[in-house]
Amino acid sequence: MPELPEVETVRRGLSPVMEGQVIARAHVRRPDLRWPFPPRMAERLEGQAVLRLRRRSKYILADLASGESLLIHLGMSGRMTIALPDGLVLPGVFHHKPYAFEKHDHVEFEMASGARVVFNDPRRFGAMDLLPTSTAETHKLLSALGPEPLGNDFHEEQLAKALMGKQTPIKAALLDQRIVAGLGNIYVCEALWRTGISPKRRAANIGPVRVARLVPAIRDVLREAIEAGGSSLRDHRQASGELGYFQHSFAAYDRAGQPCRKDGCTGEITRIVQSGRSSFYCPTCQR
Repeated sequence: MPELPEVETVRRGLSPVMEGQVIARAHVRRPDLRWPFPPRMAERLEGQAVLRLRRRSKYILADLASGESLLIHLGMSGRMTIALPDGLVLPGVFHHKPYAFEKHDHVEFEMASGARVVFNDPRRFGAMDLLPTSTAETHKLLSALGPEPLGNDFHEEQLAKALMGKQTPIKAALLDQRIVAGLGNIYVCEALWRTGISPKRRAANIGPVRVARLVPAIRDVLREAIEAGGSSLRDHRQASGELGYFQHSFAAYDRAGQPCRKDGCTGEITRIVQSGRSSFYCPTCQR
């Protein structure tokens, strides 16, 4: 499933095509994805200007002039890509081919500029909904989310308080979207490796010194991944259709059996399973 960097990469790619532009036509080619689409979705989108494109956790929200917001979740295999007709050039938009229909193109937005934004989702675990912009944070998918890890509300004091008394492993705690929003398996593994914290250590036993290292490590790994266009392991594509490149920088994730990259460490990366998910870490330098 795309994590925060992949979703943010898609949002940034869509921004020059959608922000400040009008959705001239919307094509909704099936009644549902993971859940049914909202009633009259195409009708409610057509003719609406996109005032702002933003991200909350792993969700993209397009705020519309109507006072509604389109909530988009990419799910396991969803991707949003841009197609431009021959001759159309938009600032900040590069390497986009003319549109050619593909089998799993379930939703398509024709922008007044002539650009098309296409939501393709072979496994149909994605989702779209329309909700009032003014009360978006109370939506059932957003209301319980914790702070954004790249925002001002995520800091040492907040994380230390959230971890206090928790007997679950730190890996599970950081994946809890109520503690911090948007983190997933890849970037938690990478942040824990950078800070020398074992994914098996109890969250309550992460002391102030380690919390002080963990917060900037989480921020750094997310920023680096965003700049690299995210991680393309299976389905992730940038809005241009290009792959992300952060997978080439992994120090822990998916490197089982390979030498630890930390200077002076003689250990190797090990894979364990926690709560049904793979964790990758170095038992030698992560304690």
